[in-house]
Amino acid sequence: QVQLVESGGGLVPPGGSLRLACVASRRTFSPYAMGWFRQAPGKERVFVAAIDWSASRTYYADSLKGRFTISRDNSKNSVYLQMNSLKPEDTAVYYCAAAMASGLLTTPPLYDYWGQGTQVTVSS
Repeated sequence: QVQLVESGGGLVPPGGSLRLACVASRRTFSPYAMGWFRQAPGKERVFVAAIDWSASRTYYADSLKGRFTISRDNSKNSVYLQMNSLKPEDTAVYYCAAAMASGLLTTPPLYDYWGQGTQVTVSS
């Protein structure tokens, strides 16, 4: 089974930036896609961004496109999320996920593996 480990979360003031990283601890790793989701306290887990592993096609939540950028490094089995112009409403636990089969990239049921999450807090 694949283990995903996120890093890069922390406390950042409004308007600041963070870069999250997710590494799959497996030598042979060929997912269909990897994505980022986030969950604020008392809220549902929602889609943030995803990337097709083979073609590098990217997908974003409409409200986040332009501020967030997802990228990958196949050689490192890693996916990244660059977050700019952060707002307090971005505060959440951010989860990395890997999908091994094709489907709806914006929905959690597609994803087979999940990391433990990394806390992002945007506050002054």
